[in-house]
Amino acid sequence: MDQYKRMAIFSEVVAAGSMTTAARQLGMTPSAVSQHLRQLEGSLGLALLHRSTRKLTLTEAGARYLEGCNAMVAAARSADQALARHRDEPEGELRIAAPIGFGGLLAQALAPLRQHPKLSLRLLVDDTVIDLIEERVDIALRVGKLPDSSLVARRLGAMPAQMCAAPAYLAENGWPQHPRDLAHHAWLGARPLGSGEETLQLTGPAGDTVQVQVTSRVQASQVTALHALCVAGWGISVVVSEDDRRAMQDGRLVPVLPEWKLPDFVIHAITPRRGEQPAKVRHAMVLLADTIAQLSL
Repeated sequence: MDQYKRMAIFSEVVAAGSMTTAARQLGMTPSAVSQHLRQLEGSLGLALLHRSTRKLTLTEAGARYLEGCNAMVAAARSADQALARHRDEPEGELRIAAPIGFGGLLAQALAPLRQHPKLSLRLLVDDTVIDLIEERVDIALRVGKLPDSSLVARRLGAMPAQMCAAPAYLAENGWPQHPRDLAHHAWLGARPLGSGEETLQLTGPAGDTVQVQVTSRVQASQVTALHALCVAGWGISVVVSEDDRRAMQDGRLVPVLPEWKLPDFVIHAITPRRGEQPAKVRHAMVLLADTIAQLSL
């Protein structure tokens, strides 16, 4: 490594035209610069410079060696500049993993990143939890309680949870009037839960809390299937995707017990590394947090 440093000093001395000027630009003393040059020449077994009281002149060997030294310094500067752009300007490939129901949210939140032409985006949208290190994921969105992990988690916000059902299902099976009634209705589980039993905790308009156990008539590992089942009238579900929200807006799904509130879906962004993040990750985190905050209003 000392040899590379001496090569850089040699390049700077030749560019500056004198050891004194080069020493000032390098923040070194002229004697230290001179010593480094002598050590470089000693290691090579060749003189690189003719020294006089008025100027420095390259030897034939020095002229040949200078080309490689200049190339090394230029490559180092180029690497520094590339890293600075990576730190300050979003570029490269941004990999984001998220559950399937977050496809619409990602498209909306990350739209401003289109203005960065050197940035590409890869979305790994799947309800299966993937290995962030193996898949080289920059950010993973996770919902709910997080398991203990060495990964870094940042709370982005929370989305309100609302039960819903198709009008046809409610017309056939009746409208629940109290959370206790849910135990007698068909429940659609968002994920396989073994026996299919799930305990819901709901808070009423007066602040009272009720727990009720429901048994899933159908369990689905992907929210797209769960949404289709709910719209088709299979039972009561919880709004977990953009498809559900659009169906609520156009009346294909309607709210169930809207005055009773389920706990919000807490959303975290998981990153595989600590410390300062590249610009692409910092920008994406801000955009995601802002979009999720709007959904919470």
